[in-house]
Amino acid sequence: QAPSNLALNTSRATTASLDTLCPADFVVLLPPEVSSRIFSVLDVESLCHTSVTCKGWHRVIESNDRLWRHHCLSVRALCQPEFDCDRGNGYSWKITLLRNYWKSKVKQEWLCGKYSNIPSRNSLPEKSMYPMDVDTRGEILEAELER
Repeated sequence: QAPSNLALNTSRATTASLDTLCPADFVVLLPPEVSSRIFSVLDVESLCHTSVTCKGWHRVIESNDRLWRHHCLSVRALCQPEFDCDRGNGYSWKITLLRNYWKSKVKQEWLCGKYSNIPSRNSLPEKSMYPMDVDTRGEILEAELER
């Protein structure tokens, strides 16, 4: 049974309580394909955070190209030239995703009009800019003109 108030300290009592709450790592207990299926429902940011939770999870996530490929396909729709170039240069699915993820998010936000009515450059949110090629800027301009 979980204690009602779990204090964060390094005492032996707390460590013993945590051991009782988490008797084993599910990644170790489950077949690899089941662990992979569980990780596959995470979004990109959660997957990255989860991969640094512990060494076991890191190994499973880092070594599973399918997890990263799944997310790459959604990014590719927005950043196809960059994506295809990275894959052509031999980057793994994970590296390709990490190289293009924020660019795709920023591009999607611009295309959806999130920044259409910003009064000045200083009003732009911190992660609203990313280097983009002339074709991407043209796409964004066309979307703005249609609004």
